[in-house]
Amino acid sequence: MRIVIMGPAGKMGKLLVQEALKRRRDFMIVGGVVPRGREYVRQDIGKATGTGFVGATLYDELEWCIPVAEGVIDFTTPECTMDTVKKCVEYMRPLVIGTTGFEDIDVKRIEHAARKIPILMAANTSKTTNLMYDFVERAAKVLDDADVEIIDMHDRTKNDAPSGTAKEMGKIIADVRGQEFNEVADYGRNSRREEGHIGFHAVRAGDISSTHTVIFGREGERLEITHRAYNWSTYAQGALDAMLFLKGKEPGLYTFKDVLEEKARMAEEGK
Repeated sequence: MRIVIMGPAGKMGKLLVQEALKRRRDFMIVGGVVPRGREYVRQDIGKATGTGFVGATLYDELEWCIPVAEGVIDFTTPECTMDTVKKCVEYMRPLVIGTTGFEDIDVKRIEHAARKIPILMAANTSKTTNLMYDFVERAAKVLDDADVEIIDMHDRTKNDAPSGTAKEMGKIIADVRGQEFNEVADYGRNSRREEGHIGFHAVRAGDISSTHTVIFGREGERLEITHRAYNWSTYAQGALDAMLFLKGKEPGLYTFKDVLEEKARMAEEGK
């Protein structure tokens, strides 16, 4: 599958290039897009990623390489990603979005774009994190009287707080409880907890690896569900799986859960 990687010089972009090069039977990188003014524009992607010669060029505009691509992967910034969405709709290319920190209006625009092209949007493309979503949903159904607190820990460079993954877990719990997420989400706390609310606490320090803990607190006991990622390669691998999943799909807004369900179905069918 011929793919374009947005922001290949960034932390996730570099990993996407590295993992795609390991899977040459599935992927061919046909371009990377970096901000204007970078000294390595029009050079090989390897100049920005340190992976050696790749055979694909770095551009400062997506339109220079999207015509020859079969899909685009974007883990950049909300502003950049929204431009990517427009170009993918224009050229009718499937898109994997791993960017977080969108405003509500941006999410609505992405939903509208998904009426025309297949888009997979995931705050987290780790298989085990998405399995944790299932555990959290199950716990929320059973422990409907518990106080819920969500702690997410990341390195000091992460832009958004709380993380998209933490918010996704909170939304799952709110949906189970029949609540409007924005009405029960408390970000940080400097006063007494409100009944039925979901607390979010974001830690940003040093090079802490991605860690998410959901606490269900009851009188006399508590349940903690935690996921820890020790490196970011797992997210890159999952994003590439998501890209393959979108190949040939009808327009629509997909989630990483759809990827896992298709994998499970294929495994049952012996494919």
